[in-house]
Amino acid sequence: MIKVAVLSRWHVHADDYARDILTNDNLSIEMVWDEDAKRGENWAKELNVPFEQDLQAVLANPNIDAVVVSTPTNMHKEVIIAAAQHKKHIFTEKVLAITVKDSEEIYAAVEEAGVQLMVSLPRLTDNNFLYAEKSINDGWVGKVTMVRCRFAHAGGVPAEGQTNGWLPARFYDKEQAGGGAMMDLGAHPIYLTNRLAGKAVGVYARLQKEISTTVDDNSALLVDYASGALGIIETSFVCNGSPFQLEVYGTEGSLFINDDKVRINSTNVKSAELTEILPGLPAPMVQWVNAIQTGATPTITKEDVINLTRINEAALQSHDEGRRIEL
Repeated sequence: MIKVAVLSRWHVHADDYARDILTNDNLSIEMVWDEDAKRGENWAKELNVPFEQDLQAVLANPNIDAVVVSTPTNMHKEVIIAAAQHKKHIFTEKVLAITVKDSEEIYAAVEEAGVQLMVSLPRLTDNNFLYAEKSINDGWVGKVTMVRCRFAHAGGVPAEGQTNGWLPARFYDKEQAGGGAMMDLGAHPIYLTNRLAGKAVGVYARLQKEISTTVDDNSALLVDYASGALGIIETSFVCNGSPFQLEVYGTEGSLFINDDKVRINSTNVKSAELTEILPGLPAPMVQWVNAIQTGATPTITKEDVINLTRINEAALQSHDEGRRIEL
């Protein structure tokens, strides 16, 4: 049994990770820490485990094997490196860090400590992404010319009579979050597009503020890839009813994924409709557990994580400077 301390309820996915632990026979929650003591105490009561206000005491506890980090993004580097130095395995919410430099320093500490780090990039394990990847690897679409991916919701739109949407106000704190919609929700289309299109060489960004006054909440990126493909990446906190969309265009075919519905038009595929649903890969937390227990190599890689931050860092610079950023 891997004994876990959950570190912070700052991110909206913290509760999801707690549920994932509680439903995994190989994991148990032993302790809660939170930079907000009151929030942490309440969470500990809900989980029926002790709350510890001193992070160092948590990390030094020999009864703790691993940590799940859902702190503000700007605390990731400090918390994760400290956990690694105490030989704790680490599962963390994306993004790993706000800059590539910080991400590389985190990985250096993790690799030196010999512990397992997993960053939650869950859509890399989805069957619809795997189908898109297959359409490229099996030559259905020919040479890839463009990948478009959109992930958006209306979490920033206030309901009638309310001042805020369902996203917590802390998601609009630029210092803590490192950015807005593109940094958080846009992470998913970024890492998917990167995996499908290859090495990025240039980024042009428009990070708009529709309702927010502090961070972007409606944004798009145009990414140039060394393969010659263009990437169009879209995200929003202020879009109601927008489905997840992933499109791959090539010289011999096009693939369209709308939520879980897949359609392909290709000179190399006889049926225009999806005929076989590929099984998804194990979820990030399951892959993390497997890596700890058996040394299995996760399908979510260091390259995926670093390149996600690389695009986000370039996007912020591109918007601020109003120009394309060379990578």
